[in-house]
Amino acid sequence: MTKVFVHGNPETAAIWSPLVLELGLAGIDDVVLLSPPGFGAPVPPGFEATPSSYVDWLAGELAEIDGPIDLVGHDWGAGHVFGLVAAHPDLVRSFAADCAGLLHPAYDWHDAAKVWQTPGDGEANVETMVGLTADDRTNAYLGLGLSPEIARSMAEGFDAAMGACILTLYRAAVQPALAQLGDRLAAVARPPGLVIDATADAYVGSDLAADVVERLDAEHLQLVGQGHWWMVSEPAAAAAGLAAFWATLN
Repeated sequence: MTKVFVHGNPETAAIWSPLVLELGLAGIDDVVLLSPPGFGAPVPPGFEATPSSYVDWLAGELAEIDGPIDLVGHDWGAGHVFGLVAAHPDLVRSFAADCAGLLHPAYDWHDAAKVWQTPGDGEANVETMVGLTADDRTNAYLGLGLSPEIARSMAEGFDAAMGACILTLYRAAVQPALAQLGDRLAAVARPPGLVIDATADAYVGSDLAADVVERLDAEHLQLVGQGHWWMVSEPAAAAAGLAAFWATLN
């Protein structure tokens, strides 16, 4: 069984390193890390960084991977996972994702997303980020609780291409776009799912997760007190929860 991980914004695949290490210690080492175009991977010519384009990209990547596949997503990677399962549920054996509150009709985008969704303000924000030195961006990411290695990887990955993808992606996802995705996902015959609920996530609050869990008839892994980067702050508990979920599928 291949475990495929997809990260989000403004990240690189380095965020999975602590979790992959813990999974390896548990004997789970058939792991593939996918970097979405613009987020640690080149942007193909003509690629439109919309949610549907990322779903098409992910479907193409999964088609090249030996299965069965257990798919895991974080942040916008979770959004891509939800979109993939809604459109192509046959491509995976199971899915696991955080940020489930994105799919709730009551979800209101966080402040940074609203800046990116605002013409002019978004461009200015991205220009400022691109203009910082890698050291300054690294220090900013260190302030979020990330390790020096992960913070440096993210800092070096933030370039003009990532910035352009951020603006397009978030502007195509103004609500009710993701609430409508939740409707589509709830309507299809889904493979088994796990909602990873980091209860202290400052970007997608935990208060909406239980409703989404019930609607998707998913399993619920609560990581109490953990924030947005739970795979860095509590990799052992996250690995144990994922392994337990996957064990139920065998």
